[in-house]
Amino acid sequence: MTTTDGTTPAPAITETVDAHLAAYGEPDPIRRSTLIASVWAPQGALVDPPLDRAAGHGGLDALFAAVQSHYPGHTFRRTTDVDRHHEYARYGWEMVAPDGAVALSGTDVVELDVDGRLVRVVGFFGDLVPV
Repeated sequence: MTTTDGTTPAPAITETVDAHLAAYGEPDPIRRSTLIASVWAPQGALVDPPLDRAAGHGGLDALFAAVQSHYPGHTFRRTTDVDRHHEYARYGWEMVAPDGAVALSGTDVVELDVDGRLVRVVGFFGDLVPV
């Protein structure tokens, strides 16, 4: 992980991101809810291309459950280091099918609160294309 302000240790941010991705792909509602509560601020919001916004722990849980119902058995994994400065970070990710095939990839940009919890995650699908 790269960081320019040094306010939060690298492992903490990486663990937060990995727990968020685990929650996104977690089919068990109790485990998913626990993961969300552990890394998301109560008012946290996620914005991805196919939706306007999922906000709060309940809204995030509902979105993650919907993803699991549409893509059963799929999980998410981080594909890059977490690059962080101040209260912002970014990383690459993949959604992986049960057979190991990559179903979708993208980049997330996140905003963190002073405790290192997720306040906002903005997702972009696909890889960046050089101009």
